[in-house]
Amino acid sequence: MTQTQIPAEPAPWPYDGDLRPENTALIIIDMQTDFCGYGGYCDQMGLDLSLTRKPIQPLQRVLGTMRDQGFHILHTREGHRADLSDLNNNKRWRSARCDAEIGSQGPKGRILVRGEEGWDIVPELAPLAPEPVIDKPGKGAFYATDLDQILRRRGVRNLVITGVTTDCCVHTTMRDASDRGYECLLLEDCCAATELYNHDAIVRITKSSYGQFGVATDSPSFLAALS
Repeated sequence: MTQTQIPAEPAPWPYDGDLRPENTALIIIDMQTDFCGYGGYCDQMGLDLSLTRKPIQPLQRVLGTMRDQGFHILHTREGHRADLSDLNNNKRWRSARCDAEIGSQGPKGRILVRGEEGWDIVPELAPLAPEPVIDKPGKGAFYATDLDQILRRRGVRNLVITGVTTDCCVHTTMRDASDRGYECLLLEDCCAATELYNHDAIVRITKSSYGQFGVATDSPSFLAALS
């Protein structure tokens, strides 16, 4: 078997060189209007959308290449049932303090509610029909979802992790994936946080020590290695 490793910090990825479209998936986390579109949740809170929108272009390149090469592609969306029965009281209370209460009406429909315009993935990264979309009520993509089952049934062991926000849903998912035995690669320019400091902190954490949660690189290095 030919071995392929992506140059990354603090170590090449995957650790054993077993990188194939059959066992590797790109997961795009929460690239929704509510987080990186005008009139959505983050916009209602007055956050800098230029930060959360920054990964869109590099992600388009990565997504196109990995689609062409036959890798598994998965997307996630954070959102809640229309009756908010899966929304924790403390999460709702904190969102209300930011003047963007989950479930309230906004320019793109009810904030972070499934089926609303703001809840959907931005058009630039719209899923294709065969690509699973994981709808999650929490931060991590494994919590209260069937993501783990889908990955294991497909034989996926390597995860290329991208999306928003780096310091919340992305890092939670990466830590959870690592505990489940997945080999994780963070594409740092294909992720973003609502504050640059927080994004940079997670990238530093990922690159530190021996890569206990995963390793990191940027999309140009990743795409060059794939080619």
